[in-house]
Amino acid sequence: MLRVDSEKPCKIVYSICKHEFLGFLIEPHIVQLNSDEGFSLTYQRLFSTTALEFSSILDETDMKLIKLLEETEQGHIIKRYHKKAIRPVEYFSTIFDEKIYDTLRPKIEKKIVEALKLIGNRNLYLMSKEGWPVERKLSIATEPSSVLFHFRRNLTETRYFPTIKFQGQRIEFMFKEAQIICNQPAWLLLDEVLYYFEEDVEGKKLQPFLNKRFISIPKSSEKTYFEKFVAPLIEKHAVYAEGFEIRTEKFEAIPVLKLLHSDSEAPQLQLYFRYGDYIFPSGSDRRVTVRTEKRDNDYIFHRIKRSLSWEKNKINILQELGLSSSGTVFSNVYNPVSQDKDSEDSPFSVINWLNEHHDDLETKGFLFEQTEGNKRYVIGRSKVDLEIRENNDWFDIHAVVHFGPYQIPFIDLKNHILNKIREFKLPSGEIAVIPEQWFAQYSNLLQFSEGSKHLKLKKHHIGLVNDFSNSDLAIVSMDRKLKKLADFEEIEEIDVPKAFHGILRPYQKAGYNWFHFLRKYNFGGCLADDMGLGKTVQTLALLQKVKEENHDIGIHTTSLIIMPTSLVYNWLNEAKKFAPKLKIHAHTGSFRNKDIEIFANYDVVITTYGISRVDVEILKTFFYEYIILDESQNIKNPASKSFKSVKTLKSKHKLILSGTPVENTVNDLWTQMSFINPGLLGSQSLFYTEFVIPIEKKKDEEKASKLQALIKPFVLRRTKTQVATELPPKTENLFYCQMSEEQKEYYEEIKSEYRNALLLNLEDGSFKKSQIQVLQGLTKLRQIANHPGMIDEGYAGDSGKFENVIHTLENVLSRGHKVLVFSQFVKHLDIYRKYFNAEKTPYAYLDGATAKRGEVVKEFQSNKDIKLFLISIKAGGVGLNLTEADYVFILDPWWNPAVEQQAIDRTHRIGQNKNVFIYKFITKDTVEEKILALQNRKRKVAESLITTEESFVKSLTARDIEDILS
Repeated sequence: MLRVDSEKPCKIVYSICKHEFLGFLIEPHIVQLNSDEGFSLTYQRLFSTTALEFSSILDETDMKLIKLLEETEQGHIIKRYHKKAIRPVEYFSTIFDEKIYDTLRPKIEKKIVEALKLIGNRNLYLMSKEGWPVERKLSIATEPSSVLFHFRRNLTETRYFPTIKFQGQRIEFMFKEAQIICNQPAWLLLDEVLYYFEEDVEGKKLQPFLNKRFISIPKSSEKTYFEKFVAPLIEKHAVYAEGFEIRTEKFEAIPVLKLLHSDSEAPQLQLYFRYGDYIFPSGSDRRVTVRTEKRDNDYIFHRIKRSLSWEKNKINILQELGLSSSGTVFSNVYNPVSQDKDSEDSPFSVINWLNEHHDDLETKGFLFEQTEGNKRYVIGRSKVDLEIRENNDWFDIHAVVHFGPYQIPFIDLKNHILNKIREFKLPSGEIAVIPEQWFAQYSNLLQFSEGSKHLKLKKHHIGLVNDFSNSDLAIVSMDRKLKKLADFEEIEEIDVPKAFHGILRPYQKAGYNWFHFLRKYNFGGCLADDMGLGKTVQTLALLQKVKEENHDIGIHTTSLIIMPTSLVYNWLNEAKKFAPKLKIHAHTGSFRNKDIEIFANYDVVITTYGISRVDVEILKTFFYEYIILDESQNIKNPASKSFKSVKTLKSKHKLILSGTPVENTVNDLWTQMSFINPGLLGSQSLFYTEFVIPIEKKKDEEKASKLQALIKPFVLRRTKTQVATELPPKTENLFYCQMSEEQKEYYEEIKSEYRNALLLNLEDGSFKKSQIQVLQGLTKLRQIANHPGMIDEGYAGDSGKFENVIHTLENVLSRGHKVLVFSQFVKHLDIYRKYFNAEKTPYAYLDGATAKRGEVVKEFQSNKDIKLFLISIKAGGVGLNLTEADYVFILDPWWNPAVEQQAIDRTHRIGQNKNVFIYKFITKDTVEEKILALQNRKRKVAESLITTEESFVKSLTARDIEDILS
């Protein structure tokens, strides 16, 4: 075959041809033109690969058509649907069959219809039998045609035939060599014109009549034929009938949601539409549905017109409310979108959804039905009418539950809600499904409420009640002042006691007012301020006020404060400073007076957790005004003797103080809260299952906020950052530590040796010469006061200071603060290093031997994980800028206060934007305490003259030495 020359005139044509196996196809051809512009016999099939040569005569649509029709070419089809390489002749003779044709033809027709729409008025021809692509010119009808199906029924048969109208004129197509080019939708080739149709007529419905006037249906087949063929035809097409009736009927439709449930499967929803007596499942796309009715010998075809857009609107309403149809697009079974197949709520999600939206859907015209059977669910809105009223010592709870039209007392649901039982059987025998959110919303209320006929809550569950008053779940009525408990800033102002020395900062004053508020309403409280914010001072102000108020009405009461041993001296010192009028008795030491009667002579009795355990039988016989626990996390273990002991003590009021009420687990809260407000958090096991496990194991935020609501009114916590504006730039605190028994023994022994030697020197006048010995002796005693391990590696006992420092450090570090720890002794720092290495606590370290000081400092300043910096005072004395730290621990007092000041200034310098707390740790009854007194006496001298330790020692008189060693 000659090839078309693209340099000479040629034209693209689209040619309809009939493939022996695949049926009618359209092929793009390029045909060479004769000199008279007519078609020559030279032509070639165009493919996207060969079309480029003729691009000058092709436009974009041509390129699109070539690509599209290429996909219907036999080679392309074989390649796509038959995996192995095969020649077309072999494929069509051995593999191709009717089944393959039925699969492939609709796909081919889809492309043909697409092509015909693109071809429009381009060159369209019919191909000759020999393959010449331009045998007869064809055109596409300018508008769609319509088909009318005629039925004529008489006594013996029904005759059936179609008529076709184009532009209002009937066209003859029978016995005219017409051909069906495409079946679905039908395209008919008649007299060089391609006709297409308004409705999607199937070519098969016209095919029999190309060479036949009518089809006859005998009486015997009539019933089946009418139901299976005529009724569907009437649904889709215009039908003219003689001998039977076609009635077009219109109805106002109603959407119906049916709850389907069985014992074995989770409930589902079915949506259907009711048109008069006719019911149609949602999701079908038929505008008209025909129902056949036979009356005697007559047939009536009821043609029910459906409003698909109206139905779609109803489906949209359901989808907007969170339903989706399961399975196919036209499925009429629905489930909530959010349904989690694995959740406990899954079986009830449909009913929950239905109840939640019932009222809304009802106003939008939906009706509701459910499967007939033994079980019948209540469908309708569920709600709880809850009212909480304050009584003298209780809150009364009045509550009614509405399930659809039914009302029942809320108390009847208590067991169900606490045990998460979803189905509640009503007196009518119907089943109400308790909404999932009720278990979270009301379980706390029911857990902590008392009463079998009438629910009530203890007054200290104010947090729980507040939670309800801040939601729309309940109507709450209570004393306005009581309501303020959730917001302590607005609590009534109370005058500071007359005999209180010092000024309370605004936040401390607020804490003091809060104490009075708790006192008024008989609540216990936990002051959980950050370390350094003055919990002790706020408490002393309260106790002084209690003393003054009692004095005014002529009574006397005694309060008890229990604390770790290490804090006893600090309390005594702070009391002396801020509330010197308070008569305080320290019930401590091995030789304490066990006559409880003497307590009545004092305003405050101070004792330790250890002694409260040992003396519990004596202590519990006295009735206290306040029992106050300092560092209350000491009782966090419910099985501990400390907790069991303090629980047996009796008082009018209870307070706890702790910078870290939760040290390791949420469980720590239970004992402390149970001490101040028994019953507040329920039983220990309830608290564990309801709060500890969900919060810690499941990270349940809702439970955490419920717990927060319960305890919030009784816990006052201010962080250092919150009150920064009220704090001075730096606050110095002295922290007195008590030596452990072994440490004390060791200290006394060494002190005696040096004391005796020095007294001899004083007597014989050689004192001045032995100042080096004095310095050595005093240094050794200072080291023992820190930790005997510094001079005796074999020492296996404790150090009171070490225990205190570690405890205080952990407290501060747990709050995310950065701390500088200074000591004069590298050996002392080594003991801490060893401890932090074992604990895997990261820290920075600097002493005189540290090489890259700058890098160490930079790392501490910038690394968020390093919160701790151990520094030897001599190395840290110069060139350090450590503005990231906001706590400074000075482990041992220095002879020279100026050196100490220098250490503090490491943090408190330009660039520091935090308030700095300085803690000086002093071991009680040791040379350290004496040094402190000496520092104060010689501060002037020290500040003006002294620069080294040697010169400081030289300035000591024989009297000073005697004082220090006394």
